[in-house]
Amino acid sequence: MKARNLLFVMCDQLRADHLSCYGHPRLATPNLDALAARGSRFANAFVQSGVCGPSRMSFYTGRYVASHGATWNRVPLSLAEWTLGDYLREAGRELALVGKTHVMPDRRGLARFGLDDADGLGALLARGSFVEKLRHDGHHAEPEAAYADWLRAQGYASADPWTDYVIAVTDADGAAQSGWHMRHCRHPARVAERHSETAYTTDRAIEFVRAQGERPWAMHLSYVKPHWPYIAPAPYHAMYGDDDALPLARRDAELVDQHPVLAAYRRQEECANFMREEVARHVRPAYMGLVKQIDDHLGRLWRALDEQGRWDDTLVVFTSDHGDYLGDHWLGEKEHFHDTVQRVPLIVAAPGGARGRIVDDIVEAIDVVPTALESLGLDPAAHRVEGRSLVPWLAGATPPQWREAAFSELDWSYRGARLALGFAPDRCHAWMVRTREWKYVHWLDAPPQLFDLANDPGEYDDRGRDPALERVRAEMRERLLAWFAQRKRRTTVTLADVEAGTGAYKRAGVFFGQW
Repeated sequence: MKARNLLFVMCDQLRADHLSCYGHPRLATPNLDALAARGSRFANAFVQSGVCGPSRMSFYTGRYVASHGATWNRVPLSLAEWTLGDYLREAGRELALVGKTHVMPDRRGLARFGLDDADGLGALLARGSFVEKLRHDGHHAEPEAAYADWLRAQGYASADPWTDYVIAVTDADGAAQSGWHMRHCRHPARVAERHSETAYTTDRAIEFVRAQGERPWAMHLSYVKPHWPYIAPAPYHAMYGDDDALPLARRDAELVDQHPVLAAYRRQEECANFMREEVARHVRPAYMGLVKQIDDHLGRLWRALDEQGRWDDTLVVFTSDHGDYLGDHWLGEKEHFHDTVQRVPLIVAAPGGARGRIVDDIVEAIDVVPTALESLGLDPAAHRVEGRSLVPWLAGATPPQWREAAFSELDWSYRGARLALGFAPDRCHAWMVRTREWKYVHWLDAPPQLFDLANDPGEYDDRGRDPALERVRAEMRERLLAWFAQRKRRTTVTLADVEAGTGAYKRAGVFFGQW
């Protein structure tokens, strides 16, 4: 099961139910299906946050949000936290980045230690210990970045080619329109498909793999799609129609006696628009096209791995940082705790591993780091890493005493809903615990939520204030408390250090308590 190389692929805002191997009836993703046939598909994989930044920091550290502390997109990961790149660097290796990370530099931490984020160790730590072969976070203009320069070299003459071409469209009258307006998402992008974000990022990844030859390597390939703006290049913009999209998963009863935080969110622009059926139905086919484009380009990458003979020595991990409501539950964007957002695809293929295996047990985003460390033969950092290695599952075994629940967290203090409800910034936190039977959400200063997953798998009926289920809520709160008590906060010494130092005070010349 040992691998020499690591290919860690992540999409942004990709729903699990938008892959054919996860059950989508009209959106064929043959290349990801092929990866699942080559390895193991985890049917119940959950993220540690429904927001890009904190979710990714859990993927990169192997630690829950409550432990690493980067609770929102604008919150930097502390320099004290170790990422997968740090573990590889400690072993004399590097973790290359092609695409997005959402890592924010801990500038206060850098200043405290007198480090410069422009070069040397400071630059590496400021980037989450990724060696950036290409960084393109998307979602906003990056006019000085490598992708923008490359686009200009291809003839897209603009100070901001991403805004003017990549996420702009040509409408039916031949006029340019902004892709920030979702009404335009069924028109083609002004950029050619071969120059799009997905194509460009895949090209750089293939170049990296080919350049390594027989040297061991590790790469994080991180696509910015199918995240908004929902603008796809031709022909992907028109590949699907309304009849191809999944039906909206929502009920009128969800708008009766709403949870106050969700009610406040539904007044925000992105939710208010996605609550309109015509908006949700208009956007979903474009989203599907973006997913299809990713699958097609992953096929190119798979062929490059074949050419280089890399399937025999490379651990390949495919996943997403969270899902996308797309109008389900009368919500837009992500953040909240429905499976639509929290459950993600996770497909892992290991050299010599089981093929075509489907694992139904609960796994989490934090399991990627320990899986990579074990597969690459590196120290598991058990004093710090909170996830569990998936290697036994990949080998076809069933690990003993596997977890019974997944946990996730939301810090909504940066959102307009906080102002609408009059909450202070330090009171906007919620935590989810999800078992097979129940999902419980504990809101600070707001009512709890509870869903009976056995009888309401669609999560339409919030039983959080039902007096008949107080016993269940109490049990779930106890489970959440037990989880909190087990967070790994003693991270500056290893478990071996603790073993060696136990009862060692007399060796240090300390003889207290003697008679």
